[in-house]
Amino acid sequence: MQKLYPRLFLKPQKERSILNQHPWLFSGAVAHGDESIREGEIVEIYSADKKYLATGHYHEGSIKTRIFSFEETACDYEFWKKKLAAAIALRQLLGYPSADTNAFRLVNAEGDGLPGLIIDIYNKTAVIQAHTKGMYQLRSVFCEALLELLPGIITTVYDKSFETSGENDEGGNSFLAGNEKHASILEHGIRFEVDVESGQKTGFFLDQRENRKLLAAYANGKNVLNTFAYSGGFSLYALKANAGLVHSVDSSKKAAELCEKNVASNFTAANHAFFTEDVFDFLKKSSGQYDVMVLDPPAFAKHLSAVAKATVGYRNLNAEAMKRISSKGILFTFSCSQVIDKNLFRKIIFTSAIQARRNVKVLHQLTQPADHPVSIYHPEGDYLKGLVLYVE
Repeated sequence: MQKLYPRLFLKPQKERSILNQHPWLFSGAVAHGDESIREGEIVEIYSADKKYLATGHYHEGSIKTRIFSFEETACDYEFWKKKLAAAIALRQLLGYPSADTNAFRLVNAEGDGLPGLIIDIYNKTAVIQAHTKGMYQLRSVFCEALLELLPGIITTVYDKSFETSGENDEGGNSFLAGNEKHASILEHGIRFEVDVESGQKTGFFLDQRENRKLLAAYANGKNVLNTFAYSGGFSLYALKANAGLVHSVDSSKKAAELCEKNVASNFTAANHAFFTEDVFDFLKKSSGQYDVMVLDPPAFAKHLSAVAKATVGYRNLNAEAMKRISSKGILFTFSCSQVIDKNLFRKIIFTSAIQARRNVKVLHQLTQPADHPVSIYHPEGDYLKGLVLYVE
């Protein structure tokens, strides 16, 4: 086939990971490439003996290329639309949207063969978040494909890539279609208001949906503490399950406003209070009054260089919660740091239990839901780790 794109050539015997369909090509495997290659450009990868291997987006950094095709192809509109159609078909197979849940992840980066791209659906609004320049440059293509594939279903498309891609072609985040700044969604029948413009991530933490549902099974009649509460996801599930009381804690005033708004839109009266303060400080003041606790902090480590510091943070946070939770309490604890794998997270929790001097049992091992699929060839995509612990 005629050369379609600039080329990268690998060092001898460095093609194994690509032959195993891992979507990341690291810089150490590259021998040389066309001098004209620029950040975000589509490139073709060849072995040392000049055999075609894959196609992806080029980057300056340790990950030299994020691969989206292992077959030679013209990466035109139909190519990208086909990728998006496959993602839509999987979500439909999973039952999304449904009568009681109309918010879900439509594209999960490597998990859907589109590394560097996230698309979340909030009712009739799609939020695109590109994590690479290559995907950022294609945002209008994905907008057009979304509107074509989901006519009338999606009416607003918002690009929220500025913070994640580092690109700023048009002055920051912007609407690509429609103009709905707020989306009202249902998740297992609970209503949430999502601020797509100024909310965290794409506006809501969809990856905790099934874990929130599990919390409800433990909340009836219990005193529940939800830390790093943001807009109150776990709190509302506890309230719906008739918890005795629910306290939400987050240092953000914006989170407090969102949470209180969500509580009010679901319950005429609720035994709920929001505390706008540091979680560590709040935990140190509490002792024994909570039967169920949720620890769902932001990523303490986004890069390998931060793992040691993050490990200490997770250990101290969990030890403090274990010291404070009531006897026979239930602790939901999570890490969304990709560089903290499941084994390390479990070791951290083990150390926390020793530090707290409590007898602890693991009841559930949790992860992200099915609309956040993980490619079997890319285990790094399994980023959300969670444990449900019984603290005697």
